[in-house]
Amino acid sequence: MTISRKYGMMTILLTFLGTTTSLNTSGQQRYHSDQLIPVADLGKRRAIGVSVSSENRLFVSFPNQGKDYRYGLTEIVDGRPLPFPDEAWNASTGDSATRFVNVQDLYVDTEDNLWVLDSKPAPKGSIFGGANGSGTPTEGAFKLLKINLGTNRVERVYTFDGLDKSTSGLNDMRIDTDKDLAYLSDPGRAAIVVLDLASGTTRTVLKDQPFTTADPEIILTYDGKEMRDGKGNPFRSNVNGIALTKDNRYFYFKPINKLNLYRIETRYLADPSLIDRELASHVEDMGKTTVTHGLIADQKGNVYLTSSMDYSIKYLSPDGKLHTLVQDSRLLWPDSFGIGSDGYLYFSCAQLQRDPQWNDGEDKVAYPYQIYKVKLP
Repeated sequence: MTISRKYGMMTILLTFLGTTTSLNTSGQQRYHSDQLIPVADLGKRRAIGVSVSSENRLFVSFPNQGKDYRYGLTEIVDGRPLPFPDEAWNASTGDSATRFVNVQDLYVDTEDNLWVLDSKPAPKGSIFGGANGSGTPTEGAFKLLKINLGTNRVERVYTFDGLDKSTSGLNDMRIDTDKDLAYLSDPGRAAIVVLDLASGTTRTVLKDQPFTTADPEIILTYDGKEMRDGKGNPFRSNVNGIALTKDNRYFYFKPINKLNLYRIETRYLADPSLIDRELASHVEDMGKTTVTHGLIADQKGNVYLTSSMDYSIKYLSPDGKLHTLVQDSRLLWPDSFGIGSDGYLYFSCAQLQRDPQWNDGEDKVAYPYQIYKVKLP
């Protein structure tokens, strides 16, 4: 069954193939799809970053939330997360320059290097907000690592020395191998950060623009309950998920709390002579999509979006149509993507909306955390 809906310049096609729906005891709709395949059982360890190499090596990262934390970066081998690139980088103590502190995002570039964003924002830069209390660091700690997957060794570390670490909250990153640049979302400052991989210097662009700033009218709601903390503050994130097309031509981005998807040609991001007003004139509005956390682009030019409020993965095809790839009630805050050479889309489910912070102190996470995969269209 296919349902077509018009949203301005975009047509949304909802295709339910192999998906069954039912109601639970509370009358809420539940979905199940046979297309959704569990890949790794992670127990009580929450995964965020996911990426896959050309040889279909699957890498998964874990933020350091204290409880149940073991490794920051792993390779999934026979369904088990093993420390990568070694135990030393995954040590829980020691010099923070040579170990992972809080791995946020992963990306395998077109030359098969694994890039690792180790990002621990100060409270002002965190998507969870909060004021600095006694003993709380006033500056975040950020580094980006390049790992050669041929040797499994760290080749370079970037430390963002020119970044405002008091308010920055680097979240996702993509690597443009043609221009030797990294593009990073910074929800803490509602901006995009451009990192020159040759010099290590950064530029902040598109700061506080309508397309990098959350819409306060959009409140995330799950099973009829708004996602608010103990003080009644709603969850809100500025520009968060990003994607880079395989030809490195287009950079896609959007805040979580915004329905519209945006893109800009990377030739404009790469031009340091353009001021924000000029850059903004080159941003294209791709139309309404959904509340989204993670984005990724495939070889065909499809852009995939996680869609947590309706428990689905969607994709925008090059013809401007938005499709539903899979819908399943196990997709609790689907977060980060990786595309395998085996024709599957891999992703994590972070379940953030089920954390005690948003549920009056009650942990509602459905353990175990899982990595899933679904066949590409």
